[in-house]
Amino acid sequence: MNTPDFRKINDEVFIAQGSIVKIGPSEVAFIKAQAAANDRRRARICAHKSNDDKLHEMIIAISMQSYIHPHKHPGKSESFHIVEGAVDIVVFDDDGVVTEAIELGDPTTGRFFFYRLEKNAYHTLLLKTEFLVVHEITNGPFVFEKTLLAPWAPNEGRIAETNQYMKSVADLVQKNRLAADQSGQ
Repeated sequence: MNTPDFRKINDEVFIAQGSIVKIGPSEVAFIKAQAAANDRRRARICAHKSNDDKLHEMIIAISMQSYIHPHKHPGKSESFHIVEGAVDIVVFDDDGVVTEAIELGDPTTGRFFFYRLEKNAYHTLLLKTEFLVVHEITNGPFVFEKTLLAPWAPNEGRIAETNQYMKSVADLVQKNRLAADQSGQ
């Protein structure tokens, strides 16, 4: 696939060029192909031009095979608008206890398709479809070292541990939903 409108930063990050950024089906197909082809199974097209920009807007494709380490962004908010797919956003307290699971999906799923997290809370993604494509907006600048990774979750790259951990999170979310349904909440 040709990428004339993007500057490649690495296998996961592409910067849209020009003063008007347009994203459509071919760009979504491109970013999904990039996500499928790299080790971490995710990729993004950034509409902002620099990590120093005050507003960051990205179209992100994430494969179900990707592990998103529970993390939080002190002093930042983030919002997702689901373009394609379905996901549960799982929110944790500082001790790793699940406090909420937000069901999101594109408009065809009947789920909420937008959320905004303003509080400084650990969160991760439980994908419900093979791919998730989101429009994420957050405030910049982006400094990787300021993202706090949950110390109680396994580190990326430890595949057996991360798979087991995410399965336990998914099981807990499902158990909590069943309990809520049975109590009439």
